[in-house]
Amino acid sequence: MAHALKLESTLTDRYQTTVPNAVRHALKLGKRDKIRYLIQPDGGVILARASSETEDDPVLGQFLHFLASDMATHPEHLKSIDAGLRKRIKSLVKNAKVDLDAPLAAEDE
Repeated sequence: MAHALKLESTLTDRYQTTVPNAVRHALKLGKRDKIRYLIQPDGGVILARASSETEDDPVLGQFLHFLASDMATHPEHLKSIDAGLRKRIKSLVKNAKVDLDAPLAAEDE
């Protein structure tokens, strides 16, 4: 008879956690994969591997497929960002401060 494996992980101040290796292996998870949570009426939670983004949003999937096909068919249409645009982008974000370790604001939780 198979036995259940009990694992734990800890939440950070930003409510993030590392998925234990055994869970990642069981769900065949890779970096940037999504996880689906199914909350049961009794309060239990079932964790599963979520479908890919393109399956969740068929319009986005079709658009990304169109872009990939167009880039492959017409690579001559691809252009690099020029120095002027690059400078403009830097000027727009130069004062932006981001602390990924800062606690979330109450409205963001």
